[in-house]
Amino acid sequence: MDIAKIRNIGIAAHIDAGKTTTTEGILHRAGRKHREGSVDGGNTTTDSDPTERQRGITIYSAAVSIEWRDCTINLIDTPGHVDFTAEVERALRVLDGAVTVLDAKEGVEAQSETVWRQADKHRIPRLCFVNKMDKLGADFESAVQSLRDRLSATPAVLHLPVGSEASFSGFVDIVRMRLVRYAADGSFSESDVPPDMAPDAARARSRLIELVSDGDYGIMERYLEGDEVTSESLTAAIRRQTLSGRLHPVLCGSAIRRVGIQHLLDAVCDLLPCPADTATSEFDREFVAESFGGGEPEISRSPFPDPAADLVALAFKVVPEATGTLTYIRIYSGSLRAGTRIFNNTRGLKENATRLFRMHADKREMIQQADAGDIVAVIGFKKTVTGDTLAPKGSNIVLESISFPDPVVSMSIEPRSAADRDRLIEALSDMRLQDPTFHYRHDAETGETIASGMGELHMEIVLERLRKRVGCAVGKPKVAYRETVTAKSGPVEHRHIKQTGGRGQRAIVVLRVEPLDGDGHFLFADEIKGGAVRRQYVLAVEKACLESMRSGGPAGGHPMTGVKATLMDGEEHEVDSSDMAFGIAAREAFKKAVAKARPRILEPIMRLSVSVAEEYFGRVSADLSSRGGVIMGSESVGGRRLVAADVPLARMFGYASDVRSLTGGRVGWSMEPERYELAPLPPS
Repeated sequence: MDIAKIRNIGIAAHIDAGKTTTTEGILHRAGRKHREGSVDGGNTTTDSDPTERQRGITIYSAAVSIEWRDCTINLIDTPGHVDFTAEVERALRVLDGAVTVLDAKEGVEAQSETVWRQADKHRIPRLCFVNKMDKLGADFESAVQSLRDRLSATPAVLHLPVGSEASFSGFVDIVRMRLVRYAADGSFSESDVPPDMAPDAARARSRLIELVSDGDYGIMERYLEGDEVTSESLTAAIRRQTLSGRLHPVLCGSAIRRVGIQHLLDAVCDLLPCPADTATSEFDREFVAESFGGGEPEISRSPFPDPAADLVALAFKVVPEATGTLTYIRIYSGSLRAGTRIFNNTRGLKENATRLFRMHADKREMIQQADAGDIVAVIGFKKTVTGDTLAPKGSNIVLESISFPDPVVSMSIEPRSAADRDRLIEALSDMRLQDPTFHYRHDAETGETIASGMGELHMEIVLERLRKRVGCAVGKPKVAYRETVTAKSGPVEHRHIKQTGGRGQRAIVVLRVEPLDGDGHFLFADEIKGGAVRRQYVLAVEKACLESMRSGGPAGGHPMTGVKATLMDGEEHEVDSSDMAFGIAAREAFKKAVAKARPRILEPIMRLSVSVAEEYFGRVSADLSSRGGVIMGSESVGGRRLVAADVPLARMFGYASDVRSLTGGRVGWSMEPERYELAPLPPS
């Protein structure tokens, strides 16, 4: 496969913007499906899970592979709901480009902003598809303006819509200056731009050329000298600036009517990058993390992904199945053949790539080899998890892993019978392996199993899946609080000395804890002078402090964060000291020090985005104030009020039904974790 002809792209947007319908249109137009499915009909390709079809939403990212023109497009359809943001994060980590789908009426919505920030973080070139141009209230210009205002994007408008709402019938392709009209059956015809549209089309093309010329000297020279700018040279200039992130091409259409889908596919091939476009002369140095020794990673790559080089790949999704774990990987360099052994450099172990597949959502095509730039799935891995690097043994190459947000909602889950306990733990382990934002732990004090996730909807989906495998009882959702310290403790000593006749235990530890400046979870500092405590015991102290933070602080037993622990002094014994003794002493010293450092509970604050009809704005804002929310801003767009507010998560349970009652159902909203902050102190 020619690497220049590969496109690894994702479809991402706010919930209900039409991502899955757009994907269905793409599959149909590319010949992958003879008949399009629909979200309402529950028969779409990428929403293949029964829960997705029942609820009409995308929960899991799904990969499909299609051929268009002379390109192979590996396409990932991602969820739009913020509770499943991990699926978007891991998809963007391995993709080269993205298509952002916007609702023509709503423009940029809350999750659109979240996805855009994620794409910015990974420096992913993207183009925008303004969908639902046939929808009542569709406004192309307003949607484009929202890209500028809410995302600080630089939209390069390539389509000039013909009509809107019920009269939408196509568009003018202003790069080629051709009118594209669609019939009711989805077929289209092209013609010259008619005289009544010519002035608007000419102005739109002139604006596009001016925008492109700001970043392209050749286009600027032709434009200033009055020479014709050909569609080929303009397309090439737009592509260069799209890859650099300067421009974001904008197209329009209606996925449900198949309007604009073919031209979207053409734009993916013409404007979005191939794997070679995103590589550097040092094999993606910015993707390579410091590895085992903490020294400079070895880079022995050719300037572009080379199938003849050593294999380097990243595992980005793991799905436990009855026939074996299915592991999705992106190959950055080299080739992988079915039936070969490869090395997991992250965990230091060998894995067997028994079988290789090219994925088509829940269907798969067995292949014998995959090369650099490709995205495939493997069966045969036993220990590889999301974020692991596959590379030659001893190469010291470890790709940057994938970071996920911490869960904010917890609930207790218990088996209905003792016989179900092992099955419950097995089910929870499989779900944790598949979903990195799902956590579970055993509470030693209460004997409960505590499961945690990203929100109420996330936990509902988790429970549905659990109950299909095992009988279980569930408690009410709870907020996942954290604890921190708000003052410096001063030196705290703990002496762990035990003598039982033989070898004893002896360790003396002096610790100080204090708030950690800036963002961060934990920082350990060693201030012992003169080697009074050996390095191995210092490491044992650091490990014990981390374990104490995970086990919970004195303010409420919640996991701790934002703490700096300093080992100030200590004493060891040449015979009686051990890692265990220093661990015990450090845990006790840490607990005492935290108790003296004014521990406080931290609560999760959520960023709430609400879109509501103007007449209900007063009710919604009053309700938010009653929940302790702070309105950060609001704006009026098309007769609706867009409200952004920061609200404590503890006050938001049941908000969905409450806000629907307040507004007669005329509301749209989304919520995502924003930060942790100190919870109010109880009244004295």
